[in-house]
Amino acid sequence: MADATVSMTGPRGPKPKRRFSPTNIMLYGTLFVVAVYYALPLYVMIVTSLKGMPEIRLGNVFAPPVDITFEPWVKAWAEACTGINCDGLSRGFWNSVQILVPSVILSIAIASVNGYALANWKFKGSEVFFTILIFGAFIPYQVMIYPIVIILRETGGFLGVQLMGSIWGLVIVHTIFGMPILTLLFRNYFTSVPEELFKAARVDGAGFWGIYFRIMLPMSLPIFVVAIILQVTGIWNDFLFGVIYTKPETYPMTVQLNNIVNSVQGVKEYNVNMAATLLTGLVPLAIYFISGKLFVRGIAAGAVKG
Repeated sequence: MADATVSMTGPRGPKPKRRFSPTNIMLYGTLFVVAVYYALPLYVMIVTSLKGMPEIRLGNVFAPPVDITFEPWVKAWAEACTGINCDGLSRGFWNSVQILVPSVILSIAIASVNGYALANWKFKGSEVFFTILIFGAFIPYQVMIYPIVIILRETGGFLGVQLMGSIWGLVIVHTIFGMPILTLLFRNYFTSVPEELFKAARVDGAGFWGIYFRIMLPMSLPIFVVAIILQVTGIWNDFLFGVIYTKPETYPMTVQLNNIVNSVQGVKEYNVNMAATLLTGLVPLAIYFISGKLFVRGIAAGAVKG
């Protein structure tokens, strides 16, 4: 009898959604158009970098290469002139690595301790200190350029080292400018960690560094990935600080790329320019694709809380 009643009334529950409903078609159509819009310049750069100049002069920038050549990549890496030197981007690449690694390590290490202290070890005036620190994130970089030049010059003279025009001077600049936003990220993330864990560790006798290394760090991989991606992207792609606070021998890769692309001597080699641009952007792209899922997790877990 019950089966007959069910068969008469029909199945219950929500109706299954159609895969190709008007809403889905509009949604995925919009996403497809946006994806093509952002991917098209990258496609043009890749195919142009694999063509010879005679093929480029034909004018069809969207056509795939007829004869694939990697000569533009070799020239961009080892032979292109970046000023008075004609050793390509190789020297600038290693300069950028020497700038990037200590800047990322120092800025993230200091900011993570700052965020941990501001979230779990409140001290008198901590909120005022945090407000001043965050205020620094909204000051335009251009306002600070000349004062930092004076500070690096005077500090280097006092310590007996040359900071202005050196790699370590630029490392200090990147570390300082990365501090406010990274401190905000770490503070918000550590605030979202259950307070009971912190209190239990205090009861067990753990101190400041014991809680930080044994409890907070193992739970903070997503937000560390967020900080690494933000810093790597910002520092590696920086041009303004690199051209001001270093000199030709220590120019980062972005400054050398600008010198290659904007060179007014000889014939414009668009394939070499495209290859040099792709080489410059490979490092942040690789890091993002490797750790993209953790980046999203870190943003969702702590970067927007507080």
